[in-house]
Amino acid sequence: MEQNEYTVIKPMSSLLQLNLKDIWHYRDLMMMYVKRNIVTVYKQTILGPLWLIVQPVLTTIMFMFVFGNLAGLSTDGIPGALFYFAGLILWNYFSQCLTGTSGVFIANQGVFGKVYFPRIVVPLATTISNLIQFLIQFVVFVILYVYYYITMDVPIVPNVYVLLLPLLVLLCAGLSLGFGIIFSSLTTKYRDLVFLLQFGVQLWMYATPIIYPLNSIPVDKQWIFLLNPVTSVIETFKFGAFGVGVFSWTALIYSFVFMLLLLLFGIIIFNRIEKSFMDTV
Repeated sequence: MEQNEYTVIKPMSSLLQLNLKDIWHYRDLMMMYVKRNIVTVYKQTILGPLWLIVQPVLTTIMFMFVFGNLAGLSTDGIPGALFYFAGLILWNYFSQCLTGTSGVFIANQGVFGKVYFPRIVVPLATTISNLIQFLIQFVVFVILYVYYYITMDVPIVPNVYVLLLPLLVLLCAGLSLGFGIIFSSLTTKYRDLVFLLQFGVQLWMYATPIIYPLNSIPVDKQWIFLLNPVTSVIETFKFGAFGVGVFSWTALIYSFVFMLLLLLFGIIIFNRIEKSFMDTV
């Protein structure tokens, strides 16, 4: 007699449970979401994926004109194009992952209500697809960096801390995923948070040393900016790439611990809302 195989679907027994085996089992679905995220964003556009390059370049030019020429903000002696682009590529990765994961439940309620798969697959796919965009923009930064390094007489002194870039990208991914799944969970009941997040991300950028160096802030007030976990990420990258700025292992460790605690809290909230979000969404 043949034995039938059954798949038993049951709710998570613990709010801290993260079933990595299930995530790996649905890896093909995750990659499908990654492909969808990349293709659909630029579908039916003239420039297509070139917008990945055009957007940060135009933003950098605008920053150079407004904050460099008109406002006269310091760039630590680094050419404005390099200084602003270095901060933008990491910030764009963080902010795009955050806004992308913050609407997971609302944007996918039709699918979530009909088919079972680990819901965390969707925000993870958003983080991966934005990583591909980051890599493309990073290549543009490297080309710009090499151009200034070879042809221009500027005080660019790269150092060993630039090797921390993979850790910095991981921090951006973890922070955005943590904040994103928390907001995604809460917006199933409180839709006002969608508008709050859009406005908050814009303000958050100005509280992060992207258009100005951290050492332009009075020393006794720098700790306020370092409470922002993204600050040390941006500053560490600039310090490693240019040899100027503020680097602190303490600040970097703070950001790492903050990310771990945030992800822990986010998973708890996400797993709790996942069980009953269809009743409130």
